[in-house]
Amino acid sequence: MSRPRRADRVDSLAGFRTEKTEPAGAVPHGLLKAARKSGQLNLSGRGLTEVPQNVYRLNVDTPEEAQQNVGFGASDRWWEQTDLTKLLLSSNQLTQLSDDIRLLPGLTTLDLHDNQLSSLPCALGELQELQQLRVSHNQLTSLPAETCTLKNLCVLTMQQNLLENLPEELGQLENLTELDLSNNQLEDLPSSLGRLTRLQKLNLCGNKLSCLPDSLAQLTNVKLLDCSRNQLTDIPASLSEMLALEQLYLRHNKLRLLPQLPAPALKELYVGNNHIERVDTEQLACLAAISLLELRDNKIQTLPEQITLLSTLTRLDLTNNDITTLPAALSLLPNLKVLLLEGNPLRGIRRDLLTKGTNELLKYLRGRIKEEPERPEDGDTAMTLPSQSNVNVHNIKSLKLLVYSEKQAGDVPDELFDAAADQGVATVNLSRNQLTSIPPRLVEFHSSLSDLNLGFNRLTCCSPDICKLLQLTHVDLRNNQLIDLPPDMKNLTKLRSVILSYNRFKSFPEVLYEIASLDTLLLGNNHVGVVDPSRLMKLVNLSTLDLSNNDLLNIPPELGLCSSLRCLTLEGNPFRTPRAAIMAKGTDAVMEYLRSRIPT
Repeated sequence: MSRPRRADRVDSLAGFRTEKTEPAGAVPHGLLKAARKSGQLNLSGRGLTEVPQNVYRLNVDTPEEAQQNVGFGASDRWWEQTDLTKLLLSSNQLTQLSDDIRLLPGLTTLDLHDNQLSSLPCALGELQELQQLRVSHNQLTSLPAETCTLKNLCVLTMQQNLLENLPEELGQLENLTELDLSNNQLEDLPSSLGRLTRLQKLNLCGNKLSCLPDSLAQLTNVKLLDCSRNQLTDIPASLSEMLALEQLYLRHNKLRLLPQLPAPALKELYVGNNHIERVDTEQLACLAAISLLELRDNKIQTLPEQITLLSTLTRLDLTNNDITTLPAALSLLPNLKVLLLEGNPLRGIRRDLLTKGTNELLKYLRGRIKEEPERPEDGDTAMTLPSQSNVNVHNIKSLKLLVYSEKQAGDVPDELFDAAADQGVATVNLSRNQLTSIPPRLVEFHSSLSDLNLGFNRLTCCSPDICKLLQLTHVDLRNNQLIDLPPDMKNLTKLRSVILSYNRFKSFPEVLYEIASLDTLLLGNNHVGVVDPSRLMKLVNLSTLDLSNNDLLNIPPELGLCSSLRCLTLEGNPFRTPRAAIMAKGTDAVMEYLRSRIPT
C-alpha cells in the first residue's frame, strides 16, 4: 500500500513544478505583484528582447489575485495598488519600445540605457509626469520632437548613441537640470539650447563640434560644461556670461590659445591635449577664482611672471610641454600645492630636484627671487614717454584689466588712467617699474578695483590713498622698500591676500592685526623680530602665513593656538626651537609642537 502512495506523491510534486514554471521572457508574477504595491519595477539585465505586454498593462488589467481573494479583511488588498512610477529596463536586448508605453502615464523615471534601440516612440510625449529619461548606450539616430514636450523632465542622458542632430524643440524642456549628449555624432547644436536656463550640468564630450553657439551664454546656472574631444579651435567670449560655471573641460580639441574667459566662479579649467603655444597675462587675469589649471600635452614654451595673478591656484599641470625655464615668481603662489612638470626640457633645474616633489621645487624657485628687479640693459631712462605706453583698450573695456608692467618707468602716463576712466577696472598691474610712490589716480577706481599689483618697484612708503580702495581683495607689494603700512588699511574689510615679501619691515605691521578678512599673508624676507600670537588668533580666516627669512629669535608657543592656520612658514629665522627636524614635518607638526610647549 505504501508504493502507490509514494508514486502518487512523486506525480503530485511534478505537477506542481510544471504549474509554476514561467514562460521564457516573462516577468515573474511576484515582481508584478510587488510593483503594484511599491510603484517600482526593476527588469534590468533579464535578457529581454521586448517589453512583455503585462508590464505595459500593469495598472490597466485586473490582477490574478482579484479572482482568488476578495475578502475585505485580507492582507493582500489588490485594489489598493499604486501607479507605476519607476520602470528600469536597462542592460537588456530591446530593439524597440511599443507605443503602449502610454499606458503608464504615472512614470517619473524610465531607464532604457544599454539596449539596442534605434528609435523612440512618439508616445513618450504622453508621459507628462516623467522626470528622468535615460537612453544612453543605444543606437538612436534622432530624438523625437514629442519628447521635448515633457515639461517636468529634469534629467536626460543620451550618451553613446548615433545622434547627428537635435530638434529645435529641445529648448522646451524648461525644467532640465542635467543633459548628457556625449559620444554622439553631433556637428552643431540647436540655438534653442540657450533656453534651458535651469540646466546645471551639460556634457558635449566626444562629438564633432567645430564651434559653440553663443546661446550657451544664457545658461547662467550651468556649473559643469564638458566640451572635450571635439574639433573646437576657439571658445566664444560670450561664455564668460555663464556666471555659475565652476568646471570647464576642453581637453583634446584644436585650441591654440588659452580661453580668455573672465567667468567669476570658474574653479577648474582643463585644456590638456590642445595646440596651445603660449599663456598671456590677459588670459591669466581672467581666472580670478581658479583652483585647478590643466595645461598638459600642449606646446607651451614659457610662463609669464604674472602667473602670480593666480593667487587661488592649488594645482597646476604642465606635463609634456616645451618649457625650458620656470619663472621664480611661480613659488610665490600662496596656495599652490601640486606642480606637475614631467616631460618638459627644463634647463638649470636638476633632475633629482624634480623628483623630490612640489615643496622642494617651490623652495628652490623662492631662492632664485632677487631682492631688486633687474635694471634695463639698453640704457632706457626710468621715464617712459606716453607714446610708448601702448594703451590696450580691449583689456580695459572687456577684461577690466589695466596693465603697465615691466616698463622700468618712474610714473604711469595719464593717458592710461584717461582710457580707463569709468570702465570699472577691477585689476591693475603696475609691477616691475621704478615707482617711488603709489600713483594718486588709482583712487579713481575706488568703487571697482579688487586686485592691485605694485610689486618690484621702489616704494618707500605706502600712501594712505590705498585705504580708499574699499573693494580691494588682493594687494601685492613685494620687492619694495616699505617699512610700515598706513593705519587706515583696517578699513579694507574685503582684503584677503597681502604680499609684503622682500621689503624692510622690522616689526609685524600693526594694522594687519586688525584686518579680520585676511586669509593669506606673505611677509618673508624682511627683518621682523617678533609677532603677537594673541592678536594673530583674532584673524580667524588666516590660513597661510609666511614669516620665513626674518629675525625671529624665538617662536611663542601660543602661536600653536592659531587654529585657522594651514600653512605656516618659518624657515630661515635665527630661533633654536622648533628644531629643523620638526620644521621638516610640516605645519601640523610645528603647531602641535608649539602647543605642547605652552605652560600649564
